[in-house]
Amino acid sequence: MASCLRNASDGKASDWSQQDWTDAEMAAATFVDARFHRRCAGLLRQLAAGVGSSIPQVCGDWAGAKAAYRFLANERVDEADILGGHFAATRERVRAWPGMVLLLQDTTEFVYQRASTAAIGVTKRVNSGRDAEGRWRQHTLCGLLLHTSLAVTEEGVPLGVTAAKVWTRAKFRGTAALKRVVNHTRVPIEGKESVRWLDNLRQSMALLGEPGRLVHVADHESDIYEMFCLAQELGTHFVIRTCNNRLAGDGTHTVASEMAEARVRGGQSSRSPSRRATRCSGRSDPRRPRTPGTPGPSLAAGREAEALSAARPHGAARD
Repeated sequence: MASCLRNASDGKASDWSQQDWTDAEMAAATFVDARFHRRCAGLLRQLAAGVGSSIPQVCGDWAGAKAAYRFLANERVDEADILGGHFAATRERVRAWPGMVLLLQDTTEFVYQRASTAAIGVTKRVNSGRDAEGRWRQHTLCGLLLHTSLAVTEEGVPLGVTAAKVWTRAKFRGTAALKRVVNHTRVPIEGKESVRWLDNLRQSMALLGEPGRLVHVADHESDIYEMFCLAQELGTHFVIRTCNNRLAGDGTHTVASEMAEARVRGGQSSRSPSRRATRCSGRSDPRRPRTPGTPGPSLAAGREAEALSAARPHGAARD
């Protein structure tokens, strides 16, 4: 990560040592005890020097690993203490960057092997093959989910994380059961996992400010009306891949029909592991989804929502 940090004013790679980099990231961190600050900074240097390695591997011996685990398990240390320094450093890098900043939202699953899911929670259930009688067997994966917003420049230089939300699906079992008997659109957004998109948008805006030069980028899971309304309320921009064919404009046509008339703004070709060529094309157009339940024109649901088309096989005809 240290090699990715750059001087925000000129875009050149910083010639920082590991010590300098970790000290800068931890400068604004606040802990109830100065010893926690030193322990966190030391652990950060070890992890940065061994990216992808486990805590016992980067610590070098059992005494160091035990000290790291004791620090992470300490009830006087919480998530905000550990991430506070990085959030502050990210804010300074964003402020120093003169151009637009993209905030990329996405979710990562951390799966662990545990005899019981009670201590850590679950992520999902998957098929694990068929039994002797040919019936599918269900297998519960236990672990955590992490939803983050990563700030990057238009050139792709990472500036840091601006928001992070950790949860397990054990907290939303009631909502899943409710959806079997109630229209899920009637379930409040606060009771759905989808609220993570709104939470990260709010947290990023509270940290960075400057809504006019921030663009929140997310996949189709964030195609939520409440997301559009919040972005408009906060005065910021977003790019979202659509999955719902909403009514648009005056309510006489849909987003899909309007996007079909928009010109293709660009494309990217790639090749999958199976060597199948794929081309992803992007179309954009100022979007004015109609307010649900309201006839006629409505307020813009976003300042500049852009809908991106799905990937299509290379050479296929455009819509």
